[in-house]
Amino acid sequence: MDEHCIGDNATISSFAIEGKNIDNIFSFYQEINRALMFNEAWQLGESLDGLNDLLYGGFGILKVHRHVRLIWIDAALCRQTLGYETTKAYYLQKLIPGSPFNRTYHQQKLAELEAGIGQTYFEIVLGIFADHPNIELICK
Repeated sequence: MDEHCIGDNATISSFAIEGKNIDNIFSFYQEINRALMFNEAWQLGESLDGLNDLLYGGFGILKVHRHVRLIWIDAALCRQTLGYETTKAYYLQKLIPGSPFNRTYHQQKLAELEAGIGQTYFEIVLGIFADHPNIELICK
């Protein structure tokens, strides 16, 4: 962990996500848990909503550090790993018969992805991080 001062005497702490440890959605959340939840008795599951909730604070490192710099090492690997194929499989999983998820929503997202106008899982994750101004995400 590295700390730097920012405006109003606030401190920003730095943590890292290791892209080489991520080869699917499950391992992405394992890496998030390793980097951000190491001092919690529970772990974040495979949930974009859960990731968003985590970043609002009150859990893991964000319980202690309000301002965080998260360095995503080897992010380019993850752009590929969490790219089109992974995202397509993610949406197809949401559409299996009996799934409790909103079929219309996920069919629309799958159609957008296949048409080349939808976001990949990686891009969705980047957007979630961007919605939290107290977290500076640096992709390396």
